[in-house]
Amino acid sequence: MLKGRRIALIGGAGFIGHNMALKLNELGAKVFIIDNLEVNNFHSIKKDFDNIQNASLYLEIIQQRIDLLKKNNIDLIEFDAREYVGLGDIIKNINVDSIIQLAAVAHAGKANKDPFSTFDHSLRTLENALDISRNYGQHFVFFSSSMVYGNFMTDVVTEESLCNPLGIYGALKYAGEKMVIAYNQVFDLPYTIIRPSALYGERCISRRVGQIFIENAIKGLEISINGDGSERLDFTYINDLVNGVVCVLTNNNSKNQTFNITYGQSRSISEMADILKEHFPDVKFKYLPKDKLMPDRGTLSVEKAKNLIGYQPSFPIEKGFVNYIEWYREMYKSLELA
Repeated sequence: MLKGRRIALIGGAGFIGHNMALKLNELGAKVFIIDNLEVNNFHSIKKDFDNIQNASLYLEIIQQRIDLLKKNNIDLIEFDAREYVGLGDIIKNINVDSIIQLAAVAHAGKANKDPFSTFDHSLRTLENALDISRNYGQHFVFFSSSMVYGNFMTDVVTEESLCNPLGIYGALKYAGEKMVIAYNQVFDLPYTIIRPSALYGERCISRRVGQIFIENAIKGLEISINGDGSERLDFTYINDLVNGVVCVLTNNNSKNQTFNITYGQSRSISEMADILKEHFPDVKFKYLPKDKLMPDRGTLSVEKAKNLIGYQPSFPIEKGFVNYIEWYREMYKSLELA
């Protein structure tokens, strides 16, 4: 159902985007990635190499992403989406039917430390992409976040639950959602908003919890847990998210809707730590105070996505996180880093 489709991923050379591009390409779509390789990517790692933990490893992972894109003949257009006119020319020339907006500072801690850069790389790129999209009538897909909910008021949140984000990152994502909906109201631009949660998987360099766990375990380092380990997150393996995006792009019921695209069942940090310990029996943990700007979260209901677009997540952490551990071990072995 994707054969012959032309899809642009703005900010698509990152963790989510390159995995998505590979899947869409496999299913017959013509995929174009527009990315300046700056935010949490090649140029920023090179620029700040001495201050980034595991920088050499991350450059290798980024190179793997780029090599996979080249191997699959996926176009990577190195361009800064903050430049409105140039971005408009690119979108016009590649003549796409769908735009997926991924460009952002995708890290809550970094967003809170550097709000200006976060605004610039998140809302500026979104504003440009939206305004260009309205001229062509594409399906516009915006990647939001579970952080828009803030502290979960119930064990399970639905897309209709109150959104009361904490900190810069969640507020920006929620503002982005409102911008997307406004463009639909004013210009009739078809949209879909996706709210993922606690993503993990191959070739991520964002230092999310699962990634840090595995890297430290391989190196024999002590692992820090913020809080007492009881905090629950709806951990979502990258393959589930990508399959959810395929459902969005291939089903008209996704138009003008907001979806939680997660595994759909929260698990505690301790449960993920226990799985890690099965593979690294000698690993040690220490517990630190919980970040006050990290909301109390839990399960995101995916019933709406199941019912409207046929989404079926299939990777609990016993499956997805184990895949991730095995991938990391093989990579370290191939690089002779372990």
